[in-house]
Amino acid sequence: MGNELQVMRLNIAICDDEKAIREQINELIEKEKVGICLDLYETGDALLATDKKFDIVFLDIQMDGTDGIETAKRLRQRDEDTILIFITGIREYVFEAFDVAAFHYLLKPIEEDKFREVFHRAEREMEKRKTKRWETVFIKTRNRSFTLEKDSILYVESRGKKVEIHTTGEIIEAYASMNEMEGQLGESFYRCHRGYLVNMVYVAEYDSESVILNNGEYVYLAKEKYGEFVKAYMRYLRNGVGADG
Repeated sequence: MGNELQVMRLNIAICDDEKAIREQINELIEKEKVGICLDLYETGDALLATDKKFDIVFLDIQMDGTDGIETAKRLRQRDEDTILIFITGIREYVFEAFDVAAFHYLLKPIEEDKFREVFHRAEREMEKRKTKRWETVFIKTRNRSFTLEKDSILYVESRGKKVEIHTTGEIIEAYASMNEMEGQLGESFYRCHRGYLVNMVYVAEYDSESVILNNGEYVYLAKEKYGEFVKAYMRYLRNGVGADG
């Protein structure tokens, strides 16, 4: 795993309206890793204007024009695998950061040891995500068996004696129970309602009654499961695993 991390090429963006912060993060990254493509932006609007895809984005929350939270929402719509690390001088903004699936946050002034810790965790998470893109699951139901890429599944919905598997490209109907599907998918999937099983990878936002996916769809979140879901989702953001991890 160590060697793989050394050769993994990363595209990283740093977006902060303070030149000193941009330069500090740039220097800290270059001290930790070579072979990185680094782009620096002064505003969220400038970052959004580019069509480049980034593995990791360091994003200031308070900026003129489009702020960091709104910038993050738009970036998340483009690519759900981008790792977002927020930079803020105000601790209270951290809670807003979690609503857009932030990986972590750094408080100003940025401490080098803390930066190093968060950066290396982000590296490991990106390695996991790039590997996961090729993970498949063999789904066996009462009437058919088939293989799907796990990350192509948005959510599973119960339809009486059948389930509908909503993927990024189609809806697949099969005879199976939600318990069977939950057992087969595991890890990054969470049973947020008796009739819904959601892939944490695609969660963009949530409230006490629903989970909103980054394609705009939403699934129901049982009120009694809200607290457990929040804990599971925070654990997923930290470790890249679901409730069972």
